[in-house]
Amino acid sequence: MTQAALIHPTAQIDPGASIGANVGIGAYSVIGAEVEIGEGTIIGPHVVIDGPTRIGRDNRISQFASIGNTPQDKKWEGERTELVIGDRNLIREFVTINRGTGDGGGITRVGDDNWLLAYVHIAHDCQVGNHVVFSNYSALAGHVHIGDWVIISGYAGVHQFCKVGAHAFIGMGCLVGSDVPPFVLMANEQHGRPRGINSEGLKRRGFEPARISAIKRAYRTLYMAGLSLPEAREQLAAQAQDSDDVRAMLDFLDHSERSLAR
Repeated sequence: MTQAALIHPTAQIDPGASIGANVGIGAYSVIGAEVEIGEGTIIGPHVVIDGPTRIGRDNRISQFASIGNTPQDKKWEGERTELVIGDRNLIREFVTINRGTGDGGGITRVGDDNWLLAYVHIAHDCQVGNHVVFSNYSALAGHVHIGDWVIISGYAGVHQFCKVGAHAFIGMGCLVGSDVPPFVLMANEQHGRPRGINSEGLKRRGFEPARISAIKRAYRTLYMAGLSLPEAREQLAAQAQDSDDVRAMLDFLDHSERSLAR
C-alpha cells in the first residue's frame, strides 16, 4: 500500500508538515504547519493537529481529538511554543492537548505508552511520564507533572502546578490540590485525601512483597504516625538507606513546591 493510499483524499495537510512512513490520516483531518508525525502513527477522521507539534511513532489518535492547539492561558502572547508526544500512545475521542507557554518552559510533553481516554484534557506546560492511564473526563490544569505508571480515574482533576509521583492512583472524581507522593492512593471526598498506597497496582507491575512492605512502612511514617513533616522526613531518610522506593518518595518530598497531600 502506498503512502497516498493511507491518507484520505479529504484530509488537509499543510506543506510545512512532515509525515513519516506508513502514517494513516483519516477523512477530514487537518494537519497544520510545523507538525511532525512519526512512522506508523494512525490518525482517525476529523482530527485537528496544530503545530509546532512533534508526535512519535505508532500512536493511535481517534476522531475529533484536538492536538497542539494554543494554550488556554491569558499570559500567552503568541510566542513560539511546542507540544511533544512520544511513542505508542492511545489518544481517544475528543481529547485536547495544548502547547506550552513561554513562561512555563515552552513545551507540553506526553511520554510513551500512555492511554488518554475520551474527553481527557492536558493543559499547557504539563509534563506526563510513561505508562500513565487517564480515564474518561479526567483533566490536568497547567504546569502539572505526572510521574510514570500513574492512574487518574474518571472525572478526576489536578490543580495547576501540582505534582503526582510515580505509581500513584487518583480515585474517581478526586480533586487534587496538593502534591501526591509516589505510590499513594487518593480517595474522593470534597478534596482528595491519601487513603493508603496503590498496592494492587504495584502487584500488577511485579513489585515484590518486600518492596511493597517498605513502601507501606514509609506511608505509615508519613501519614499515620502523627509526626510533623520534618520529623517524618527524618525517619524516611533512615528508611531510604534500605529502599530505592522510599528514596524516590523522599526525593519527591524534597522537590515538592506546593503543600503536600496529608
